Amino acid sequence: MAPSYFDRAVYVYNVHFIEEITCLEEVFDFLDDWPEDRRDLAYDALYRACRKAAAGSFPLGAVRDNFEIFVKKAGLLAEVEDVPNFSVRDRGRNVGGA
Repeated sequence: MAPSYFDRAVYVYNVHFIEEITCLEEVFDFLDDWPEDRRDLAYDALYRACRKAAAGSFPLGAVRDNFEIFVKKAGLLAEVEDVPNFSVRDRGRNVGGA
C-alpha cells in the first residue's frame, strides 16, 4: 500500500511524548496498538473506514477527521499549541550551553 498522507497532521498524546499522525498507515498502527478492552463501535467504524480508504473507496480526509474525533473522545488529542516547535533555534548558543 502506497503512503496516503493527510493534508494536515493529527497530534496525539502518547505515554511519554506527543505523536504526529500524518498518514493512513500511521492510523492503522495506532489502531493496532489500541487496547482490545477499549475497542468499541467507534473503533470498529474507524477501522472499517481506514480499510475502505486503503482500497480507494472512502475519502482520506474523512478518515483523518474521524480519527481526530476518535482520539479527542479518548482524551488523547493534543492541540497544535501543545506541540513543541523546534524550528526556531537559538543560534547564539552552542550545544551544551558553552
